[in-house]
Formats: sequence, C-alpha cells, structure tokens
Amino acid sequence: MKDGTDFNLWSMKEVGAKVAHDVQDSWMINVGVGLPQVAVEPLTNRGVTLHSENGIVGLGPSPAPGLEDPEVIDAGKGFATIVAGGSFIDSATSFVLIRGGRLDLALMGAYEVSIAGDLANWRLSGKKIAGIGGAADLAHGARRVWIITSLFANDGASKLVAHCRHPLTASGVVKRVYTEYGIFEPSGDAFTVIELARGVIASDLIEVGVPLSKI
Repeated sequence: MKDGTDFNLWSMKEVGAKVAHDVQDSWMINVGVGLPQVAVEPLTNRGVTLHSENGIVGLGPSPAPGLEDPEVIDAGKGFATIVAGGSFIDSATSFVLIRGGRLDLALMGAYEVSIAGDLANWRLSGKKIAGIGGAADLAHGARRVWIITSLFANDGASKLVAHCRHPLTASGVVKRVYTEYGIFEPSGDAFTVIELARGVIASDLIEVGVPLSKI
C-alpha cells in the first residue's frame, strides 16, 4: 500500500501545484525546509510573498545550476533566489513577522498529524537533535498551517494518526495536509477527504490505518 503500486499517485511536483492552486493572492507564506520546498516554484507564479525564517522576504525558486550565490540561502541552507522587490531582514525582524501573526500561511513538513490537528515535526521519539528551532514559533504564529508530507513513514505507518506518538510541536494548529495520496483536513474525530489522487479509494486507506471519515 505505502509504495502506491496500486494507484496513480501525485508526484511531489503535482502536490506543490495543488498547494499553489489553493492559496489566496496577497498572502505572505513561510515555506519550511524539506518537502514544502516543492511548492516554491509554483507559488512564485501566484500573487503571494514567500518568507524564509532565516530572513528572506520575497523568496524565489532554486537557482539554475551554475548560478548559485553562496550568500543567498534559505532556512534549510539550500541555495535560493530573491524575486524582484525582495529583501533581506535580520532574524529578530523575521521572528517579529512570525510571532506577530503576520504570516497568512506556514507550509511545514510532519512526522505525524493527529485528527485534532496536533503537529509533531521536530523530533522522532528516542532521537536526539539540537533543538526545535523555529518550528513552534511558526506553528503557533501563522494564521494557518498546512502540511506537505508523504502519507506513510519509512516503517509503513500512517503519518495521519488518532494521537501523535512523537513529541508535539504544537496542538490543534494544522488545517490541511497535502500528500501524494490526497488532501485531508483534521476534523476532530477523523480526517476529512478533500481530494484523492487518481485511483485512490478511501476505504483502502482506512484498512491500512489511515483514520479517515467514512464516506
């Protein structure tokens, strides 16, 4: 099931396009590290402003090979570009935007999302890392949080769960989850299906542990 051999799943490029289709013009959007980066290029074709927590307002897509500038990097330390009219700001100002509720949307990755909208995305249980970074600030500070992630973890378990097993980043913040299998929203007692990829059947996902509302 998790490898999608029975379905015609969305590519991550298609997932990014789905996200870009659903945003509203004029939004300021933080794009997190990892899979959320798939939304950067399609979002630059919308009337939105992209923010990177390390201090970029007006983030653009990755540069073409050979055109990388070592002084322009995103929060994940990858090479980035700046759109016309974009700017650099210091970390203090960047977090004023985040904590002050100025972000319309934060696009984040996840280890798990619960039916209550709880988010676990900074540490796997039993693993040690340096710290939570800006994840909690983004999860609490943005007006809405959307997740871009694969539906299944490496062990085959669903990342959409009844209750998170891993340390929480924030409680009750996730509004929508975009995956290669479909788009889902936590509704308190299950996940509501917004759209499914071609050939995906909700009942099949329920059978393998994805807590979806029965249609």
